[in-house]
Amino acid sequence: MSEKSWHEKLLGGFRRTSDKLGENLTGLFTRTTLDRETLDSIEEALIASDLGPATAARVRERLADGRFERGLDADGVRAVVADEIVKVLAPVAEPLEIDAFPRPQVILVIGVNGSGKTTTIAKLAHLFLEQDYGVMLAAGDTFRAAAIGQLKVWAERIGVPIVTGPEGGDSAGIVWDAVKQATATGIDVLIVDTAGRLQNKRELMDELAKIRRVLGRLNPDAPHDVVLVLDATTGQNALSQIEIFKEVAGVTGLVMTKLDGTARGGVLVAAAEKFAMPIHAIGVGEGLDDLRPFDPQQLARAIAGAEPVKE
Repeated sequence: MSEKSWHEKLLGGFRRTSDKLGENLTGLFTRTTLDRETLDSIEEALIASDLGPATAARVRERLADGRFERGLDADGVRAVVADEIVKVLAPVAEPLEIDAFPRPQVILVIGVNGSGKTTTIAKLAHLFLEQDYGVMLAAGDTFRAAAIGQLKVWAERIGVPIVTGPEGGDSAGIVWDAVKQATATGIDVLIVDTAGRLQNKRELMDELAKIRRVLGRLNPDAPHDVVLVLDATTGQNALSQIEIFKEVAGVTGLVMTKLDGTARGGVLVAAAEKFAMPIHAIGVGEGLDDLRPFDPQQLARAIAGAEPVKE
């Protein structure tokens, strides 16, 4: 995908979010003075747009320190919002780097059922294939037959090997076999699907701990990454998931999906602000090319609905 078409996808994906922000700010730009009441209203509008209280407070402070003799200007406020979002996103925009030695680099992918986890694994695999890495998948979510079947379909579609087992099988055993095969065949990246049920946190924690023990016997540095997939349409609930999975699984980075299907894309900023955790990629569509690392400035302006920076 060209940079231009990805930029267009990004703008389209965040249209609902920027429109929601505009709706929440409607009526505030007709006021002639930037008094405390107006600043409070702007701060509340930003929080209602899922940007999070910390970012909203900083925008308010920036506006309060500025000079707006002619009253508020919508484009000016959006530019300030975009500028503050960049400050939050720039430190966490970190693409997944394949640098493990010895190979393979083992990436555990976790997330609640319905978050788009399995599809995201396929998209990540596709992204690595584009970078000329050898990729293998492991169907470690043995709790659901559908998850195994779906991952098999994706593996066949993108043309990568996959290691599977029966429904209800031992996830750690599958991961053991996968690492052995990946090592023997010179695979660069092994992406492991894991169970996404949170109904029994202890059970999930025990299963992930067992996988870690097995990996440790084969490679003390594995897993190299533990990536949490989040569904942006869940809004603030995504923040709760980060909290829980950090405790249960030792999450090292995030991928946020379905940003094109929601007006709650501001939660990406709230997550970055609250957890300061690497965000490896974002998803703004259903196609294999629709999951990519992001440019913080480009993304910030898309969220804020600000004019693109002229090159």
